[in-house]
Amino acid sequence: MQKRIWVVLLTVAALFVSACAAPAAPAPAAPEAAGEAAGVSEFRGIWPYVVPPAGHFNTFVTTNAISLGIYQHLFEPNLFMYMWADDDWMPLAGESWEWADDVTVRVTLPSGAVWSDGSAYTAQDVVDTFTIQRLQGITVWQFLEDVVAVDDTTVDFILTEPSNTVLRRIFRETFIRPSSVYGEFANRIRDLIATGADSEAAEWQALLQEFNEFRPETIISLGPYVLDPNSITESQLVLNKNETSFMADWVSFDRVLLFNGETPDATPLMMAKEADYATHGFPPATTQQFMAEGIRIIRGPNYSGPALYFNHTIYPFSVPEFRQALAYAIDRAENGIVSMAESGVAVEYMAGFSDNLIPLWLTEDTLGALNKYEFNADTAEQMLLDLGFTRGDDNVWIDDQGNRLSFELTAPSEFADWSAAAENLAEQLTEFGIETTFRGVTFTQHPSDVRAGNFQMAIREWGAGNPHPHFSFDVDYNTYNTTGGSVGVTAAGPGMQFPLVQATSLGELDLAALTIEAGKGSDRDAQAEIVNQLALAYNELLPQIPLWERYGNNPTLEDVRVSGWPADGDPIINNGTYADPFAIVLMLQGKLHPAE
Repeated sequence: MQKRIWVVLLTVAALFVSACAAPAAPAPAAPEAAGEAAGVSEFRGIWPYVVPPAGHFNTFVTTNAISLGIYQHLFEPNLFMYMWADDDWMPLAGESWEWADDVTVRVTLPSGAVWSDGSAYTAQDVVDTFTIQRLQGITVWQFLEDVVAVDDTTVDFILTEPSNTVLRRIFRETFIRPSSVYGEFANRIRDLIATGADSEAAEWQALLQEFNEFRPETIISLGPYVLDPNSITESQLVLNKNETSFMADWVSFDRVLLFNGETPDATPLMMAKEADYATHGFPPATTQQFMAEGIRIIRGPNYSGPALYFNHTIYPFSVPEFRQALAYAIDRAENGIVSMAESGVAVEYMAGFSDNLIPLWLTEDTLGALNKYEFNADTAEQMLLDLGFTRGDDNVWIDDQGNRLSFELTAPSEFADWSAAAENLAEQLTEFGIETTFRGVTFTQHPSDVRAGNFQMAIREWGAGNPHPHFSFDVDYNTYNTTGGSVGVTAAGPGMQFPLVQATSLGELDLAALTIEAGKGSDRDAQAEIVNQLALAYNELLPQIPLWERYGNNPTLEDVRVSGWPADGDPIINNGTYADPFAIVLMLQGKLHPAE
């Protein structure tokens, strides 16, 4: 194992020297961008999208919708954006907010605002947006009793009980859409609710299916840019300045051009300096080439990363001590370096949420009790021997039931960082004596396979880009799991089948119920007490093994078309690449501007 570490480090070093000392290998030709008109300023990004007619404009329905990820904020803004360094909310589609009482969040909207189709932006748009989310069964409705238009510019969110986590679900996780497009469906939903129907009713399911098949002709914009449907090609699309938007004066570019593609497509675009910014998981050799070409890499925390998932119906993955032994057997630092160099930071505390947030939530006693599972192959070996496992003549482990430990590990093929993590992990486990074969699966299919339980081991995410650990535990326990505790979960399929009622050193715990309780109410101290229990339980049970936290490795072309990027260490970078994307915040604040 030690020999391989040095090979990895020398390889990374060699790549760096090669990238700096010699020209990069010829990259595939970058698609040619639509020519800029004289005097037209442009920001160029990259995001994968599905081209019409398969790609559609009903952004409530995420499958194949042209939602454009972080760039959706530019045309269908959410109410507020969280500013991580300030613990405050930046106004977007909402102007201000307050607690009207313990269970009422009152949001004031900007007056006089209009959508790109000329219709007025009012409280009804917000009410209708959340009504459609009720039809879809979006999580926020586990916390909401009602959403009420007080007047044209005031909306009350009535909670089922006090909660300090619901703000993010209301403010940040919901993009506001126009009643001029979706209002008829919202009215039909309210009529259905008035009859006493709920999600189990046949009428409800029929309406949901009809809505999922609804295809608007275009996207109506409230934000400072509007999608030009005629600009959409296989390779790029254009968001033009929405001059009638109340946010139009916030931004400095006449248009935003987005190239289409995942990492293999984004790489030549950045190398050719055709794009200004990208958020993909570029491997270390590529980022070194970028830097050699004078392209800056911005690295900010993303509060989550890849983890090794298990199908817990397969023995011995169902045995906690076996998973603990694997945690000792894996060199997480090496895995992060191979995958993303400085942007792959090994998880230290193994508590189920970001190490960056742990000082804000965990007590000194809890910190002292957490097992860091520092890399130690000898400890891993002894743990397996204690379980009655033995090594075969070819060094491969044989479990106490006589089965040879040979497994398949899958990961999304197009995610260069996760694929690299999987390849290295397969090599590490095989060297340790657990024969592991890596198989790449296309990124659109892989999450479905994991949710369906169609895997042995897989690379999926741990944690969440959210300041409250409740959201991270929700991902860890529920996103790819349906074997719930007292509270059911809704993932499509059996998933990893990790039972959420577990015997632990803290006693028997219902992890599903505790996860929900950790996000309930408004008493942060009471929530922190539950978070400490969940952290200790996660650390002991390891339903999945977090490998490393992904920091951004975002190539940023400065002062060609775009100026104003912040210095390294600027607090705005704490917003992360995706959580409350700093690039979009900077654009909406006018701090990113055309280069001189």
